Amino acid sequence: MNDTPKEKGSILSQDKTVLTLCDAIDKTDGDMPASTGRLPSVMRLGEIVKLVRECLFPAFFDDNPVSSHMLPHFIAVKIDKLRHELSHQIYRACRLALKEDLSDDIDISKKADMAVENFISQLPEIRQLLLSDVNAMFVNDPAATNKSEVIFCYPAFTGMLHYRMAHALLKMGVPLLPRIITEMAHSKTGIDIHPGAQIGSHFSIDHGTGVVIGETCIIGHHVRIYQGVTLGAKNFVLDDEGHPVNIPRHPILEDYVTVYSNATILGRVTIGHNAVIGGNIWVTHDVSPYSRLVQRPSAEAHFIHGAGI
Repeated sequence: MNDTPKEKGSILSQDKTVLTLCDAIDKTDGDMPASTGRLPSVMRLGEIVKLVRECLFPAFFDDNPVSSHMLPHFIAVKIDKLRHELSHQIYRACRLALKEDLSDDIDISKKADMAVENFISQLPEIRQLLLSDVNAMFVNDPAATNKSEVIFCYPAFTGMLHYRMAHALLKMGVPLLPRIITEMAHSKTGIDIHPGAQIGSHFSIDHGTGVVIGETCIIGHHVRIYQGVTLGAKNFVLDDEGHPVNIPRHPILEDYVTVYSNATILGRVTIGHNAVIGGNIWVTHDVSPYSRLVQRPSAEAHFIHGAGI
């Protein structure tokens, strides 16, 4: 039996769908590009994060053991690959952000190369900040047997590695990529940190699931938060066209603040240094240093056969 006519008919029947999709893709829709072009690659960014991990903590994230005398060569090879990969992705993100097909590719490429060199020069500082976070997570969790366990196992370490990397790129003016990098960690860990947030050293997140830290948050040093904490905004100021205005709208947490699980702190409020915010509390006002905010004691009630519930 000859199946050629059937196969040919099946292919032809898809022509209208294919043409409709292509037509839709070629039309500009707001901030969407008119065509796929050369957009940033989420897959390649995943590889870039992996390269950064291996440069900063080679013994933890690379299967091949490296002797001390070979370590400089190992890191140099990784950084060279990082330089190549990240430069391409920054270039693509800049082209997309400009929303037009510029002819001056050389200028954009030079800016991308400069941004990469700037980022690479910050790797030692990023590692020191991450080590301070690891130390804080270890000290604040009696379940941690050693700091290596924190690096290997704790979702907060993953979240902070992505955040510290993304924040450095954002400060250099790199578009889009920082947000993609932090959302990778969000998907993996349930920890949602906007790359624009400012977070000091020795930052500790216990458990981590459900944590939200907004774009304009300012967090001091030695701050500790628990799962389910939201550092968010109360509402948005709109411009004349009805779009949200990007102004400071998230909390400020000063040094040595502790926020327990499922607490919600909203708006541009300041939580003073050494304050403790108890669990399941809604805070929309400033809190003085050394304060302790806790829930009222629960009321005891007696019900018979479910009456009154």
